[in-house]
Amino acid sequence: MAELTLRAVGRAHPDTVWFRYTSFRQWPAWSPQIVRVETRDERIGPGARGTIRSFLGVRAAFLVESVDDERRTWTWRVRLGPLRMRLTHEVRPHRDGTETRLGMQGPAPVLAAYAPLARLALRRLLTP
Repeated sequence: MAELTLRAVGRAHPDTVWFRYTSFRQWPAWSPQIVRVETRDERIGPGARGTIRSFLGVRAAFLVESVDDERRTWTWRVRLGPLRMRLTHEVRPHRDGTETRLGMQGPAPVLAAYAPLARLALRRLLTP
């Protein structure tokens, strides 16, 4: 299992960034690889599960493991067939707006392939 951490800083306010993370309906607006999120929940929370639909028609199942609203962190697992990733997100105030970190665990080739999309998504997430 490999690990990779991405970091980005942008001008959006931390409250805005956290809202975009915690509202499933917001995900397609900032994450270019997500077309739709299918879930019964409106907001991320421990045990929330569903399916992400990508622009290529790919479907990936997910399960939210933990959410800490006060610390603005959350962790989830994503599964696409036999491929699995665990992702941990953090949102922090920064002198230029907001800093977010994405810690990823999974097979090295999967992390390498996903990293460019994740970097783009983080930049969009942090745009006011």
